[in-house]
Amino acid sequence: MYSKTSSKLIELLRMEVKPALGCTEPGAVALAASRAREILDDSVENCKIYVSPNIYKNGMGVGIPGTDQVGLMAAACMGIAGGDSSLGLSALETVGSDELILAKELEDSGKVQIHVYDTTEKIYIQVDMKGKINSSKVLIRGRHDEFVYIQRNDEVFLCIDNEEAGEESSQNLLASLTIEQLIKEVELFDFEDIKFLLEGLDMNKTVCEEGLNHKLGAGVGYSMKQALDDGIIADDVVNRAIMMTSAASDARMSGAVLPVMSSNGSGNNGLTAILPIAAYAEKFPQSDERMAKALAISHLLTAYIKNFTGRLSAICGCGVAAATGSASGVGWLMNLNYKQIEGIIHNMIGNLSGMICDGAKPGCAYKLASAAGAAIQSALYVKYGSVIPSLNGIVGSTVEESIRNLGTVSNKGMTVTDKVIVEVMDSSHNKALN
Repeated sequence: MYSKTSSKLIELLRMEVKPALGCTEPGAVALAASRAREILDDSVENCKIYVSPNIYKNGMGVGIPGTDQVGLMAAACMGIAGGDSSLGLSALETVGSDELILAKELEDSGKVQIHVYDTTEKIYIQVDMKGKINSSKVLIRGRHDEFVYIQRNDEVFLCIDNEEAGEESSQNLLASLTIEQLIKEVELFDFEDIKFLLEGLDMNKTVCEEGLNHKLGAGVGYSMKQALDDGIIADDVVNRAIMMTSAASDARMSGAVLPVMSSNGSGNNGLTAILPIAAYAEKFPQSDERMAKALAISHLLTAYIKNFTGRLSAICGCGVAAATGSASGVGWLMNLNYKQIEGIIHNMIGNLSGMICDGAKPGCAYKLASAAGAAIQSALYVKYGSVIPSLNGIVGSTVEESIRNLGTVSNKGMTVTDKVIVEVMDSSHNKALN
């Protein structure tokens, strides 16, 4: 019989580890737009979409699956033209060639507008849609697929207050645990309750193969494979982790029509949380049960860190959260003890805390390459006795303090940075258009 904590952690895993088609920010906008159109039950005459700066930033330059288009506008119009909200973040799976034509016509008509909403919330997507007769309004907040408000004309179908949103309870749960306690809980999980995590392993390896076999996006993983085949680099676990993780990002960011298993609302986080562990297991095979528990550690540590940094922020979640999760999962597979796994986390925070997030795009593959390589290296450093000492920079006296310090830097220290990043990106895009 599980403790209450264990049961909630397994529930959290099921909530946070989900398939997603394409980048989750355009996917979330497509999901919201799809739901608004379904509720409208009318032809779309006007649609205004309001998104948080973080959603805007992350959706600006990323490829949309099945098309040669990028950005939130394309995703929104595709969602309106033929998305299916019942599929969650894979809402665009139902969009075919006919719907793509309709989406392009809708985009060209000027009926759809996207505005940056002035909010401190990381995830905020509001769709106000009007038809000839009806109107609809939907709001996603907190998580990429969490609807908190749905209305058609004067009838409100859903209205959830901030306090009721699912993220609140998970934040309280994670904040109450130490890293050691979290890992000990995972070690007690029954394999049957977490074997679903292996689906993400297979799913993300499939996306990886697509990026290794075809030069997609920035071609980072494809280039690494060529270097490996030519004997320029060794086929060791560090290079394999870099190659696999970046290749998957290449495919995903270029708009490949393949779902990935996301982690904590991000597909790239899912790739980074899973594939370094997969790379280690290819070199050092593990049982399914040990793999599932390593993945559980990775996903839960990603959630733990994002509990302090925010689900979206000015720092790269793949570098500071998901890679730290996978590094810890690899360390656990190496049979490192709890203190050593804490050392891995110290190493990752001391190393990658300065990696900024300037939106989702093909270039993310370079950051995932750095993050995946650092994940394996950090575990190896600790295995052979190298740990960043306490009180070095933002590294604190305990691992929990280090994570809190990282969150403080992310939330209090980099709010202005995030605004400047969006301004710089907007300026560059506007110059390119003109």
